[in-house]
Amino acid sequence: MNIHEYQAKALFEKYGVAVPRGVAARTPAEFDSALSTLGHDGPLIVKSQIHAGGRGKGTFTDGFKGGVKFAQTKAEALDYANRMFNNTLVTAQTGPAGRKVQTVYFTVASDIRKEYYLAILLDRNTSLPVIVASTEGGVEIEKVAHDTPEKIFKVFVDPAVGLQGYQARQLAFQLGFTGDVFKNAVKLIDSLYRMFWETDAAMVEVNPLITTPDHKVLALDAKVSFDDNALFRHPEIVALRDLNEEDPKEIEASKYNLSYIALDGNIACLVNGAGLAMSTMDIIKHYGGSPANFLDVGGGASKDQVQAAFRIILTDPNVKGILVNIFGGIMDCNTIATGVVAAARELGLKIPLVVRLEGNNVAAGKRTLAESGLKIESADTMADAAQKIVKLVA
Repeated sequence: MNIHEYQAKALFEKYGVAVPRGVAARTPAEFDSALSTLGHDGPLIVKSQIHAGGRGKGTFTDGFKGGVKFAQTKAEALDYANRMFNNTLVTAQTGPAGRKVQTVYFTVASDIRKEYYLAILLDRNTSLPVIVASTEGGVEIEKVAHDTPEKIFKVFVDPAVGLQGYQARQLAFQLGFTGDVFKNAVKLIDSLYRMFWETDAAMVEVNPLITTPDHKVLALDAKVSFDDNALFRHPEIVALRDLNEEDPKEIEASKYNLSYIALDGNIACLVNGAGLAMSTMDIIKHYGGSPANFLDVGGGASKDQVQAAFRIILTDPNVKGILVNIFGGIMDCNTIATGVVAAARELGLKIPLVVRLEGNNVAAGKRTLAESGLKIESADTMADAAQKIVKLVA
């Protein structure tokens, strides 16, 4: 689950991570009072709040450029905010559809001495939290890692003992900090890791992290995402979820414990298991098709979940065909077949449907499909299924 920058910074402050003063506004009527609350007569930064990076380089659909603006005066900040609000911002991460800005965040402009990069995430190779830092902040960290890997510093944290003082000091030293800046950086790194760990975050990214002429170390930007599997422990974080930033199909899928991600193809996939789902999308592409979604119904889906999956799939107007690919281990193939038949009847399915079943109770599942009287194309292998659905939607 992702949250907005202003929400992330509120969490930062709770854990003692220094950030510039800021206030968010959700309607134009709140803009003036938000700026008054901020109580700052100097330069301001106006930031559009969407769940995507690259806002500063983005362009609104009306041609207005930049989702992050520097304003010399309060009047200029109000003008920028009004131009951003309810406007659709397109960035490299949103895709051409963009995202509608429904919250604007005002912050006090900071004097920047130097920019850095800092992030905490899970390293999948070691299964350990890793803190990643660089002296090259404010730019794409992937480019830094590719072109100048020597400028990337990493510290791996043993979760049994937590972040040690010497590790935070090591990072601060590698970043070139000295004196009061060094002390402030160590405190910030320690506080940021504590927030990461205690909130079950999946990633915490600060880009840029800055130093100021008066020796402060501030998180100028904030990007935080959380492990969905741990949200049951954090109702206060669940309350931060902004459904306006999520695909309605994905929201509906979450109600049925289905893993759904919308894509831009025309062949919908209904599969059990994330690995098999990825393989199914790959083989559709291999045979010249284009998957419309990732949809994992899990290892023990019920008839109702299968029906819900079909309803969600068919809300996508781009879908021209459906491929069901099930390998029954824990899953009963006949349960899937019964759900498929019920959904096809209930929804009056008009588009091509190919079903490949294998594994537990497969004979009963195939019999259910064959005796349904519906136009369902059966397949014996993944390759056979992919070739059939690609041909049918061509």
